[in-house]
Amino acid sequence: NPATRTFQALRIFINAELEELQQALEASLSVLQPGGRLVVISFHSLEDRIVKQFIAKHSKEVYDRRAPFAAPQAMKLVALDRIKPSAAEVAANPRSRSAIMRVAERTAL
Repeated sequence: NPATRTFQALRIFINAELEELQQALEASLSVLQPGGRLVVISFHSLEDRIVKQFIAKHSKEVYDRRAPFAAPQAMKLVALDRIKPSAAEVAANPRSRSAIMRVAERTAL
């Protein structure tokens, strides 16, 4: 229904939901202990893209191009899994059809 999508877009904009998600993900790195797991369930593609890019960004070693012989900054997360609801779960709960759960683990510092 177009009205539902319009309302969703307005709600996301007014509540600054995407910005809040980005801030929460950044804050999670400071409180997550080594070996701790970050689990995020997103319900639409805008949220999932932010979570996916955040995990990917922090799952790579960062090299400083200005100092090529310096040791790289270690990665902070290891992407573990992406889980979608099963057919049985979607049959029992149709609203879960768009949910995606992403799991990442904090690496040793």
